[in-house]
Amino acid sequence: MIIEAQSLSGLLLLKPELIGDERGYFAETYRHDALTEASGIAFNFVQDNESRSRYGVLRGLHYQKPPYAQTKLVRVTEGRVLDVAVDIRQGSPSFGQTFSVELSSDNKYQLLVPRGFAHGFVVLSEFATLCYRVDNYYAPSHDAGLAFNDPALAIDWQLPAADIILSAKDQRQPGLAQLQSGFAVGNNLYQQAPTL
Repeated sequence: MIIEAQSLSGLLLLKPELIGDERGYFAETYRHDALTEASGIAFNFVQDNESRSRYGVLRGLHYQKPPYAQTKLVRVTEGRVLDVAVDIRQGSPSFGQTFSVELSSDNKYQLLVPRGFAHGFVVLSEFATLCYRVDNYYAPSHDAGLAFNDPALAIDWQLPAADIILSAKDQRQPGLAQLQSGFAVGNNLYQQAPTL
């Protein structure tokens, strides 16, 4: 597995190596020791989540506030999505900067999104199934988000605005200027939070 650090500190792109023949292929999709070596952290993933969405569905930009923040390891098992992470660490040199990558069932890439980032995706194919593991349980009282279309973020979602489908919750998310994430530079991005 190839693990590449990205321009925003803490983001890692994982590229599984496929071993194939006339029968199909085999790939390691998760290796605890390799991820620990690349990040310097021994993750303790506690929950796997899966969502299936149709073309144009945009989910995000979501995060959980400390102390229930989550690291996410995201991959797509069906279709294609544009996956986006936003640095929301107050005082970070890259605060408010975004990173996007296409994750698909063809390229099999995975994105590690650490605590201190908001995360979202939009479906580019007819349908897509996104799977992700997290290192802390869902805490509704600490659920938060950012407006997907905040001009301060200037995210190119690669779809016409008329094609984007949002939940009622995601239509009401605040902009970056109203952010009160609770994340600060110097916090350990991956430190274990209390569990529910």
